[in-house]
Amino acid sequence: QVRLVESGGGLVQARGSLRLSCAANGDIFGLRDMGWYRQAPGEQRELVATITRGGSTNYADSVKGRLTISRDNAKNEVYLQMNSLKPEDTAVYYCYALVLSRDYWGQGTQVTVSS
Repeated sequence: QVRLVESGGGLVQARGSLRLSCAANGDIFGLRDMGWYRQAPGEQRELVATITRGGSTNYADSVKGRLTISRDNAKNEVYLQMNSLKPEDTAVYYCYALVLSRDYWGQGTQVTVSS
C-alpha cells in the first residue's frame, strides 16, 4: 500500500506564492517518478510537472518559469514551489508517484488564486 500525503494548498492573491509538499509512505520500494497534476472545475486532470529520481524535470508550458518542482529522495518527498500565481492556476493539485509500474495519487489539495 502506497500513500501520498499532500500539504500546503490554500488561498493566495494573484502574483503571490505557495509551496506544496507531498510525502510518499508505505510500500514505496521502487519509487521512481514523482510529480504534480491539477484539475480545475469542469476540466480534465492535467500535467503540471514531473521529476525523475535522478532529478530530470518536465513542465507544462503554462507553468514554465513560474512553478518549480523538486524532490528529496532521502525523505521520499516532492515539492512544488509556485510563484507569480495566476487565477487560472486555481485547481485541485494532486501528487503523483510511479512505484515500479503502478501509478499512485494523493487525495488532492485545493489551490485558489484570487484576482
